[in-house]
Amino acid sequence: MLDLAGTSLQDDEPALLCNPQVGGVILFARNVESREQVVALVGQIRAVAPQLLIAVDQEGGRVQRFKQGFTLLPAMQQLGDLCLTDREAGLELTRDCGWLMAAEVIACGLDISFAPVLDVDRDTSSIIGDRAFSDQPQLVTDVAAAFILGMKEAGMAATGKHFPGHGGIFADSHLEAPVDNRDWVQLSQHDLVPFVALADSLGGIMPAHITFPAIDPDSVGFSEFWLKQVLRDQLGFNGVIFSDDLAMKGADVAGGYVQKAQLALDAGCDMILVCNDREGALEVLDFMTQQQVSGSDRIKMMLKSNSLSWAQLENHPRRVATMELLQNLNTNN
Repeated sequence: MLDLAGTSLQDDEPALLCNPQVGGVILFARNVESREQVVALVGQIRAVAPQLLIAVDQEGGRVQRFKQGFTLLPAMQQLGDLCLTDREAGLELTRDCGWLMAAEVIACGLDISFAPVLDVDRDTSSIIGDRAFSDQPQLVTDVAAAFILGMKEAGMAATGKHFPGHGGIFADSHLEAPVDNRDWVQLSQHDLVPFVALADSLGGIMPAHITFPAIDPDSVGFSEFWLKQVLRDQLGFNGVIFSDDLAMKGADVAGGYVQKAQLALDAGCDMILVCNDREGALEVLDFMTQQQVSGSDRIKMMLKSNSLSWAQLENHPRRVATMELLQNLNTNN
């Protein structure tokens, strides 16, 4: 999965998207001017490569790439906090938020948002924080389950991140290679709880660029222990394993792009992401072409299963009601 340069396809990008080793595209804020433009861009992508998985990070709060013309979703921690004060209302609104987020993304022609965050955190991690539902593992599990159910009702498969948990350390894996020194017992009783409970509900999982040296010497996204033994065998997860972006500093522990790609594939990733570094993406594509890497049959599980249009969605009763509830939530906060 790679990214695009601008708000429409550049001259060299149609051929790039047709490369048989390209299985997906992820959109960022730089690819967005308006809702109509996003629909047009996705239409361009579909016209040249209809089979591609098209993704975005539309979590809510501070990680929301689509804004103009879209519902501004709260940080997930707000929903978790609401569930602490009024569990029934909180879970219902969370379910509606999952539906609304997914419905708006699908209405633009995309397949998935990489959501929800299943990390257990409140204010420990510099990069997670209020992106997490809570610092209580069971609450994260319960609230995330409601969000995932809403996504499924809209026709979107959920992707849990960042396995096995990014909430226990301050370091940001975009900027450095974090090390978490907790042992298996500590992790299994805390950060792993939502992943264990929700493995069967997720279409995809994205591992963290974190090393847990007390458990395994390899960074999770490059670790056969974590991805094959724990995720596949122990948790019984049968969905798609997406690498986190191999351009992140946290991935550099594995070496250059070719080494990172090889290790991620060997460890068990079904799809690897190389974003915001076109030269790096091309290097990985050349390597994968030489190696004749075969595509994963699992990827098609992530394709959208609904095609609700913006015309159908604009005044949809569930959308209107959820937007009103969110407005009240923001007013009360």
